[in-house]
Amino acid sequence: MSARAGGPALIVQVPRGGAVAGALAQQPPAAVAAGELVVEVMPSDSAGALEAPARGEMVLSVPSPESLTREREELARVLRLAGTGVEPLVIAVEAAEQLRDEQLAVVLEAARRAPRPVILRIIRDA
Repeated sequence: MSARAGGPALIVQVPRGGAVAGALAQQPPAAVAAGELVVEVMPSDSAGALEAPARGEMVLSVPSPESLTREREELARVLRLAGTGVEPLVIAVEAAEQLRDEQLAVVLEAARRAPRPVILRIIRDA
């Protein structure tokens, strides 16, 4: 069971003004309404990348959201084995054109079993 104490299983951070932020605002994933997922639109730099560094423990970095589905087992393993602590577990996606429901579902499934809150950071648009 998770150590989240009733909070969302997954926080998705996206750069302000990007295509992913726009798509998630227009069609929020069902997990948002269910309270399992929160989308945070964060400040971006002049190149459109997230400005602020990740606040948490980086456990996985992938080049694209497609990698999340290909590396489903590795994702689940690193989250499950992260151990206890106070910092959220951070997964970075270097670039994305979009974030599809099946990609979010893979991360959400693994995040539900994680010992700490999980942040999925989309660094920039592809």
